[in-house]
Amino acid sequence: MSNQQNYPVGTPGTPWGESEKQEWYARQRVQRPYAGEVLAQLQPLAERFDLVQYGVLPIDPERYPLFAARSRDWTAAKPCVLVTGGVHGYETSGVQGALRFLQTEAERYGEHFNLLVVPAISPWGYETINRWNPGAVDPNRSFYADSASPEAAALMALLESLDCEFQVHVDLHETTDTDNSEFRPALAARDGIEMAVWDIPDGFYLVGDTSCPAPEFQRAVVAAVEKVTHIAPADAGNRLIGEPLQQHGVINYQARELGLCMGLTEAPYRTTTEVYPDSERVDGENCIRAQVAAVTGALDYVLAVSGSGGETTPLR
Repeated sequence: MSNQQNYPVGTPGTPWGESEKQEWYARQRVQRPYAGEVLAQLQPLAERFDLVQYGVLPIDPERYPLFAARSRDWTAAKPCVLVTGGVHGYETSGVQGALRFLQTEAERYGEHFNLLVVPAISPWGYETINRWNPGAVDPNRSFYADSASPEAAALMALLESLDCEFQVHVDLHETTDTDNSEFRPALAARDGIEMAVWDIPDGFYLVGDTSCPAPEFQRAVVAAVEKVTHIAPADAGNRLIGEPLQQHGVINYQARELGLCMGLTEAPYRTTTEVYPDSERVDGENCIRAQVAAVTGALDYVLAVSGSGGETTPLR
């Protein structure tokens, strides 16, 4: 099945040029405040974490400073953990889940890990509830050298400046009904192609990295989240969003080849979460809690296998 919807920008079958991209940009509207919903939550955390401004967005540097939170007592003796949210700005629980993890859970892991949490990689996308950045570029297809995405380039520069090897990377995302109603039609229009559509999975699932699938790690994260919310069942073809199911609630992508944030590091334990906020079985709070459970489930698993003889007893 292909997405053949007429999109209000461009000519069907013809890739966009600069004028179409500018037309698309002119249609976008700010719908929520980055300063009020993200920066205001980060500011009080300065009492417990080191807040690092690692860049700005060139579209409006004063409006869009980029911040990360880093655990204190950062030492070479501890493994490093990266938690990222808001690569796709419209995916609300990714941003708010990263913030909630900092507010409620992160400190208790500081004894064991160097934590770096980047809650809102794409603040313009957060404000306009958008998948792309102002240049009609998907930041989560842009993690490569000489990136066309300032959002991706700034994060890559931050990680390079730290000069550390990450053991864990959890990238927080959502799959929404608007993926089929807006964002995939926009992609088809931008690139002048027909785009296959699929059923949006009703529930939480994970995307592992094909080059480093870590199935036991993925299984542990799913089990942790399942205590909070439901896991998406596969479709009739045993797939999720068009990809073969690897195990309960898990599919794999070629992260590095696709320029995904998940493929940014060489962490042996890496995953992308996908929450479904449009399900009748959840609300916004449940989605945020699911993201936090994914992060804590990941860290509890790594702690268990590295220091508790392989048992999976959560850190409490």
